[in-house]
Amino acid sequence: MSSTGYETYEGQTVEEGSSIEKYGYGFHLDSGPVVAGPEHQFDVASIDAVQRRLKQRQVQMIAISGTFGTGLFLGSGHALSEAGPLGALIAYSLVGTVAYASLCSIGEMTSHAPISGTFPHFAARWVDPALGFAVGWNNFYANAVTIAVEISGAQLLISYWDSDPSHAGIYTAVIAVSVCAINIFGVRWFGETEFVFSLIKLALITGLVVFGLIIDLGGGPDHQRLGFQYWKNPGLFARAGLEPDHPSLDQFLGVVRAMVQATFSFQGMEIVAIAASETKNPRRNLAKAVRRVFYRICIFYIVGIFITGLLVPSNDPSLLQSTGTAAQSPYVIAMTRAGVKTLPSIINAGVLTSAFSAANSFLFYSSRIIYGLALRGQAPGFLSHCTKNGLPIAAALFSSLFAFLSLMNVSTGPATVFNWLANLAAVAGLFGWASMNLTYLFFYRGMRYQGIDRKKLHYWSSLQPYLSIWGLSWCILFILINGFWVFWSFDISPFLTCYINLPLFLGLYLFWKVVKKTKVWKPEEMDFVTGIPTVAETEGRIVPPRTVLEKVAAVLF
Repeated sequence: MSSTGYETYEGQTVEEGSSIEKYGYGFHLDSGPVVAGPEHQFDVASIDAVQRRLKQRQVQMIAISGTFGTGLFLGSGHALSEAGPLGALIAYSLVGTVAYASLCSIGEMTSHAPISGTFPHFAARWVDPALGFAVGWNNFYANAVTIAVEISGAQLLISYWDSDPSHAGIYTAVIAVSVCAINIFGVRWFGETEFVFSLIKLALITGLVVFGLIIDLGGGPDHQRLGFQYWKNPGLFARAGLEPDHPSLDQFLGVVRAMVQATFSFQGMEIVAIAASETKNPRRNLAKAVRRVFYRICIFYIVGIFITGLLVPSNDPSLLQSTGTAAQSPYVIAMTRAGVKTLPSIINAGVLTSAFSAANSFLFYSSRIIYGLALRGQAPGFLSHCTKNGLPIAAALFSSLFAFLSLMNVSTGPATVFNWLANLAAVAGLFGWASMNLTYLFFYRGMRYQGIDRKKLHYWSSLQPYLSIWGLSWCILFILINGFWVFWSFDISPFLTCYINLPLFLGLYLFWKVVKKTKVWKPEEMDFVTGIPTVAETEGRIVPPRTVLEKVAAVLF
């Protein structure tokens, strides 16, 4: 140690007591931990001005139901009609494992580095800077457009009560401004609104599951016990209608189509990792949130789709409606069949809240992605500007502009373009999942090579790296087959919607690789310390609960 209190690793100066010394890892490399050159812009602490203001209860609720939207409450009916009750259950269960694998991968990396930029930066840091650029812009676009999709969904839900088309633009504008205002007011407003919305969504999905069981067991006004009768007639699996001469193959294709539908319902679960740089005690709270997501998948998605298959036959014509309102929900269809008259409006109000909340979450998500890119020179620098309260105001305002794309859906012509963009964004989300799992494999290999003990992290999974291999394999398959049905009756428009993301993503990757002459990181070159705060810097003292209410809150949140 020099008299100035610095040691040098690979030509870089490292302050005594910095993250390199404080981590306490036993590095395998004789030269000590690897520190990348300043040209990579890994250390942005001096310009990253966001503040840790999200509380534990807010983070836990965001993790459980932050991006529950119309995809869950309305999309399950499409899956049921396409695959049948057992087919839909298989599809959602399989995609649930892929979503969980992706979240475990991003969760472990974020537990090591709870910093702005998250998985696009991780891809740039541990795989290839060009991959980080491609993933970042791809995911920014996907989530920014999804803001408008959810706002349009919210407006359609309002049309359940007010079907006057001349009012659609007014409702859309009011919802868009409200969503933008919540995010522009700051992360505290976002955290509190999402906490309240999440409670409503959890109450809604729990109520629907319980009420669904009551109807199935004969507790509805008609007192008809349904049991598993719809599993027998029309049957366990529905047919896709692509191979009428080959029933078994047609049923299999129905399950595949439901898998594609399910991937869109699960997307956005990684928002808890996106929020890590603005979360109090991020490592502890993230670890708790990721572990609980497994139960979220089992209870809200798997049990939900199971109950749906008990309540409504897969050949019910109402499932094929595209109203965008609660009338499309399989639960409302079941209530209508059972003679329940009051609850559909209540469900519509709950789903409206979910759509608004999802738009709110996706605006937060997209603004933090573009902010992370701007910090490291992969997006215009002005987007990294923050207020004195730690709000990335430029990124939030820029992302807010996309909310007003929802106005395109009011008129017929632009609506076609809007729907095309929305479908394109849904496919783009699969690239994000794939990159999380791929980056984790590099992260795992690099930490193992450099002798860093993953078990010292606040969150680590004993199932890795097999989880990420599983997740990456399925993500690649989903990307390739997401538009398989178009090849039975070829149409250029849906083909482009399903597959144009492949050349777009490759183009982004090659652009940055050629311009910046980047390379794939080798295990001995990966930097696991620069710009990463230590545990002592992020985690506060654990205060044990004392009162009964505090103990209950500790269990729930």
